[in-house]
Amino acid sequence: MYRKSQNFDSPDEALELHFEVKLCEENRWVILAKLIPWAEFEAEYAQNFSEEMGAPAKPFRMALGALIIKEKLGISDRETVEQIKENPYLQYFIGEKSYRNEAPFDASMMVHFRQRIGRSLLQKINRRIVRQAREFQPEESRAKKSEGVEEKKENREKLLIDATVAPADIKYPTDVELLNQARKTTELILDILYKSLKEKLAQKPRTHRKLARKEYLKFAKKRRPSRKERRNAVKKQLQYLQRNFRHIERLIEEGASLERLSRRQYRNLLVSSEITRQQQWLWSNHKKKIENRIVSLTQPHLRPIVRGKAGSPTEFGAKLSVSCCEGYVFVEKISWDNYNESGDLISQVEAYKDYTGVYPASVHADRIYRTRDNRSWCKERGIRLSGPPLGRPPKTVSREAKKQAQEDERIRNGIEGKFGQAKRRFSLSRVMAKLPNTSETSLALTFLVMNLVKLLRQFYCLFFVSLFPNSQNFAEKH
Repeated sequence: MYRKSQNFDSPDEALELHFEVKLCEENRWVILAKLIPWAEFEAEYAQNFSEEMGAPAKPFRMALGALIIKEKLGISDRETVEQIKENPYLQYFIGEKSYRNEAPFDASMMVHFRQRIGRSLLQKINRRIVRQAREFQPEESRAKKSEGVEEKKENREKLLIDATVAPADIKYPTDVELLNQARKTTELILDILYKSLKEKLAQKPRTHRKLARKEYLKFAKKRRPSRKERRNAVKKQLQYLQRNFRHIERLIEEGASLERLSRRQYRNLLVSSEITRQQQWLWSNHKKKIENRIVSLTQPHLRPIVRGKAGSPTEFGAKLSVSCCEGYVFVEKISWDNYNESGDLISQVEAYKDYTGVYPASVHADRIYRTRDNRSWCKERGIRLSGPPLGRPPKTVSREAKKQAQEDERIRNGIEGKFGQAKRRFSLSRVMAKLPNTSETSLALTFLVMNLVKLLRQFYCLFFVSLFPNSQNFAEKH
């Protein structure tokens, strides 16, 4: 039987709101709110503001909670505000006392949240949350400690380390495209400076912008341009740029002031000048590489990082050194320049010791980390570094050695899986933030949310075992 649904003209008639009903304590956002020590880091966040001047800032819980919601749901800043507006659980997560059918803040505040909550603060929160989870132990271990059994300070557990690249959200850069963007920037600045001297100068400086655009489009429409055609296109765009810079210098001599430019326009002018210098040197010397090469006009801090992967041999973004222990991941280093990650092994192991109090029993890393210095350093401290020893491999390999090598590789794949989770499920595959500090905040936030998701999964597992005690025995047998 099917009953025809009734049509309601008013939303109040279609849905009854029972405000007396309390929030469910088993909801994921309620559980996550209890896992985060909001009050411990409130004072550090408050140092960004003055106690006497300015409007009252948004609370720390609201700022960090909004960033966590955005990262976990994988949505934009505007959509994050809309979701918080519509969901009472999200409003509870950011610290609201009662449900309000209005946005708690404007979407543009998300940028300020990322600027105020830096990478260092997120790393402290991440380590504090994981330490709190590691300190939680079942009743059996608590009973042993109560009996006076003390654990020896020996190397224990496994440490996984590796490096990856988080690509930024930019178009694949080419020399002609960069020069075309720089040319359009100088043409816009020329128009702004000329307006201030329009009555003094009889004729506007000629830029040949229509001809320059026509030549750029002629080259851009070619599917596979030759090396000669590419050099000719670069040469023409450089000539237009150099003419525009001469006009800008002449206008400044006539009395035009760069103060008429906005902060972004002035920065783009400086970046365009550096792009012109780099491309002129590359073209004159027939080179393809230059130090600190700029690949984006709007994000000049990005650098090309050669990875050697089959799908993307060169990526444009930040390079990360990450460590993983018991499924929890920590960002140890973020750099916008390419570097050899083998030099980070000692610092990552020392960071693990500062965090846990002991060295790891074994370090599982890629081949690039297995240098002589790293091997000798680990050997002095009783740490086993995964992988075969240096030198010529033996003719016959024992079964135990083969089994150990397979086990090490299986364990090391755990951190590769974490990278895959961060890039497929979260925003590590494309960083949408534009500034260096906000991008670093987004990267650190990704791994913080990954650890929160792991803790949430563990909580549900414990809750399931508490409801069905026999399920744990069944899982152990099968």
